[in-house]
Amino acid sequence: MRFPFAILGLAAALAACTGDGTPPPAAVSAVPVQRGGALLDRVIGQTAPALTSLFGAPVADIREGPARKLQYGNATCVLDAYLYPKGRAEPTVSYVDARQPDGSPIDRASCVGALQVGRKH
Repeated sequence: MRFPFAILGLAAALAACTGDGTPPPAAVSAVPVQRGGALLDRVIGQTAPALTSLFGAPVADIREGPARKLQYGNATCVLDAYLYPKGRAEPTVSYVDARQPDGSPIDRASCVGALQVGRKH
């Protein structure tokens, strides 16, 4: 029974080799973490007029009591921005959710960036 495990271990060790003795390159992130945070900071804490200035008119504006959901979308993604009041102040974005038009997941910051493409700031 030890023989199959020895073969698997050897196969795993050989798979890690690049052939020239150098280790495989480290994985590189495609989107810097700081940039994603900066893009989300453009939305979180903003008012409805600020979002309209950033993205244009929403495709949906849903109100339920004091809460409001503004939805923006294009061919790349759909962004839901949830606005809630704090005391007597104007409601601001507390949370955002994003998805591709087919419902598949997408990074929220990437969606914010995609919605801004082609818009003047």
